[in-house]
Amino acid sequence: MDDVEITDVDDGDFPRMEPEPEPQNRDLSFLSMAVGDVLSQYGWYLLAVTAVVYLLIQYFHRRRSEALHNSPPTQSQQDASLVVKRQEAMEAARRKMQEELDARAAMFKEKQKQQEDDKRRQKIEMWESMQQGKSYKGTSKLTQNTEDTSSSTTALKPKTEKKLLRSADYNPLTGQGGGSCSWRPGRRGPSSGG
Repeated sequence: MDDVEITDVDDGDFPRMEPEPEPQNRDLSFLSMAVGDVLSQYGWYLLAVTAVVYLLIQYFHRRRSEALHNSPPTQSQQDASLVVKRQEAMEAARRKMQEELDARAAMFKEKQKQQEDDKRRQKIEMWESMQQGKSYKGTSKLTQNTEDTSSSTTALKPKTEKKLLRSADYNPLTGQGGGSCSWRPGRRGPSSGG
């Protein structure tokens, strides 16, 4: 039996079995270690971020509640009496404006009627003067002149001859005509003589 040689043959068909490590008791100690490490490194930052998020939530909650309480009521929530009062006020304003417009129209019609009566009376006067043999143009000009002077009190008056304040040949930009007071600029060079 000395001639026997033992060799290990590796068959590719069979997977090699490795021994498994012994199972350990898995508790949450690894989790507490990880959380402790994170808090020790970033604790103050996490505290600040948490405080800011809390304050933002409070701020937006307060704004939302104020917006709901202060929002104007919708059409369905409005009181019907307010709507009726508003419509009555609008109708009263429209009625008042219509009455003012009617009054203005009546005044305009009255003025138009008065002008037509004046024109008709002038035509009758011209016809009567023509029947009597008088010139109707002269009388019409006379009546128009009297109406013009009575209607316009601020008629243009002819300009009166005014005394001029200065002579026509005076021009201050030329340096002449002012007598002895003429100004000349000084020399540009140095003022020292030599």
